[in-house]
Amino acid sequence: MRIEIREAELADRDALRELMNRYIFDFYHYPRPEEVRLEALLDVLMEKQAGIQFVAVHEGELVGFATLYFTYSTLRSGKVVIMNDLFVTDKCRSQGVGTKLFRACSQYAAYKGYRAMLWETSKDNVEAQQFYEKMGGERDEWYPYSIKPRIGIGD
Repeated sequence: MRIEIREAELADRDALRELMNRYIFDFYHYPRPEEVRLEALLDVLMEKQAGIQFVAVHEGELVGFATLYFTYSTLRSGKVVIMNDLFVTDKCRSQGVGTKLFRACSQYAAYKGYRAMLWETSKDNVEAQQFYEKMGGERDEWYPYSIKPRIGIGD
């Protein structure tokens, strides 16, 4: 299977929006995002200032994407990237597409001088865990937490 990996372009926007919805809603079963929110996120990623997306293209069709967000780490004393997403369509899984996307992200981070590339996956996504370990990823000793921001917390 011939796959091209490249940075997302404005012309990819419609196909990328569809892939992102499949990833959010169909794969992870999160609520479908409001269109205006997803459009705003796509705007940010297309600017390539706060993050960047890589796409996998097969015969002119987007079949996967990976998203990096740029931030800093005090413990690492410098810039880090967070690979927030790595998604490949069902028909292209187990064909090396995820590996190519992962390597593009890792090489981008190295080329740009980031101290680390960080990511997480669902506890029940055993397939992804095995993939990341095969790619050389190591489980961190930190537990991820999240909270939906709200006014008055802790009062």
